[in-house]
Amino acid sequence: MSAVYGILAGPLALFYLYGGGVKIARSRERLRPMMAWVDSTPMPAVRAIGVIEVLGAFGLVLPLVTGSAPWPALAAAIGFVALQIGATGVHLRMGDRRIALNLTLMLVAAVTAWLATTGP
Repeated sequence: MSAVYGILAGPLALFYLYGGGVKIARSRERLRPMMAWVDSTPMPAVRAIGVIEVLGAFGLVLPLVTGSAPWPALAAAIGFVALQIGATGVHLRMGDRRIALNLTLMLVAAVTAWLATTGP
């Protein structure tokens, strides 16, 4: 995998590792200031999203660390694109037009997915 992949995948993985960990560990009350959408989402779903984000973060870096096949990275990056498509829809449905972070994460995940398929 290329150095550019590592430059993009590393921070993306850290972002999702933190965000997922927060969703897993914090109560609805502690999540609410950061994520208004948690009020309209059952907590088991919020926790599941957190688990998916943490697993995806590991999937992004697993091939870099182990030298294994790139398919976990590709699957994780595509999953993050899908996650951000859904997140953008939730924000827009709630009337929140601040979606720049979602679009940026979607773009970085899409480029990361492409880089995961290009090899060294």
